[in-house]
Amino acid sequence: QKYLCSNCNNILKKALQTLCGHRYCSACLSWIVRNNKNAVCQRCKDEDPSAVSEESLLAEERAFGDAAINKEISELKIHCGTLGCSWSGTMKNFEEHQSLCEYALIPCHTGCGHMVMRKKLADHLENGCVNNVTTCQKCQQSLSSSEYQEHSCEDNLCKEKHVQTETTPKQKNCSTPLINKDGCHFSEVGCSFRGSKEKIKEHEKAAVGAHMLLLLQHVKQLKASLCGTAKAAGGSILSSELNENENKLHVFENIVAVLNKEVESSNLEIMAFRRQSELDQNMIRSLELKIADLHRCLTQKDAGLSSLHKTLVSSEQASYDGVFLWKITEVGRKLQDSVTGRAVGLYSPAFYTARYGYKVRLRVYLNGDGSGKGTHMSLFFVVMKGDYDALLPWPFKHKVTFMLLDQNNREHIIDAFRPDLTSASFQRPVNDMNVASGCPMFLPLSKLQSPKHAYVKEDTLFVKCIIE
Repeated sequence: QKYLCSNCNNILKKALQTLCGHRYCSACLSWIVRNNKNAVCQRCKDEDPSAVSEESLLAEERAFGDAAINKEISELKIHCGTLGCSWSGTMKNFEEHQSLCEYALIPCHTGCGHMVMRKKLADHLENGCVNNVTTCQKCQQSLSSSEYQEHSCEDNLCKEKHVQTETTPKQKNCSTPLINKDGCHFSEVGCSFRGSKEKIKEHEKAAVGAHMLLLLQHVKQLKASLCGTAKAAGGSILSSELNENENKLHVFENIVAVLNKEVESSNLEIMAFRRQSELDQNMIRSLELKIADLHRCLTQKDAGLSSLHKTLVSSEQASYDGVFLWKITEVGRKLQDSVTGRAVGLYSPAFYTARYGYKVRLRVYLNGDGSGKGTHMSLFFVVMKGDYDALLPWPFKHKVTFMLLDQNNREHIIDAFRPDLTSASFQRPVNDMNVASGCPMFLPLSKLQSPKHAYVKEDTLFVKCIIE
């Protein structure tokens, strides 16, 4: 049941699924929408009339191509139902077989009204088609192709069985069937294409417009010929040629009618493809917007994760007892950056004098700052804005001790100071941090880099700060 169209109840062709979940052939849905205003899904009405909702409204822009069901249908195993045909295969190859099946009944292209098997069409044209006739030029009798070959005139002009020894161009035109088995069906009107059945089929599908132009030119020539014949000749010969031309004109009219139907069918398919393309473009734009939104969300989450990571690292490195040990790595590179001005000073992570005490940090200039620039390493103390500043006494009064550790534990560099209570550096911070204050000439660079001491070892140094 899932492979059947909800409208024509045949196997789905280019299946579309509506919002209500039912499936239609692309052409069926187009026809329903085109011929019904506010069309409603008939399957929904049949299943439960009271449950019909807005989703049951049919519109081509509200349907989408069901690629999964189309694929399933194309892989269905089937056999040809035409009597006498033993072909079997998959649905995707059935349409091609239908156009070639020798047992299929097809209408005679001359417009005689007969339905004949495709493999017997040539025999029908030779023996049974009333429209495929040849006129004897001597007795003016209209005969089928087989009768013409057996025909002998009974008047004085021909007393024995007529045997044709040479075919004139006019007779050749009369006795040749319209369809050339080795060439295009429109070879009679000027198309010169020749090839296999498959190539001819592809050619005729692709050259519909060109064939119609050839037919138009041929019809014009026929009309001109009729007019010229009517003026120049009379009697039975004129009547015979008129009948012959009328028959050909009738055949061409039938061919044009068939081509018009094919063109209309192609136009419907093109319209369906365009609508499907518009739906696909809308879906692509919608997905692009969703991707952009997701990208913004990911960017925000990355920023949040980065902030959390910094907070976590800061929390891990922070101390809450007034004693802080700062490990500085890659000293050689950072000293060079300080000399070139790329990164003049370095800030330590924040630490606290007590669990709910002052929030402070250190700042070091490896190439010096102020009076020690270029000659000494400078070390400063910075008071920061903390969460508990409102509960603490100001200005900051605690003694600060700096230590540069000798990693061989021989000669540590120690310096200490008490805050200047009038200095803005030790008042309650208004911004994130106050101006740094400390020792601009903490240690000569020559001593820092001296091989006699181990202040820098494995490109790492340690600075310790004690707040009493």
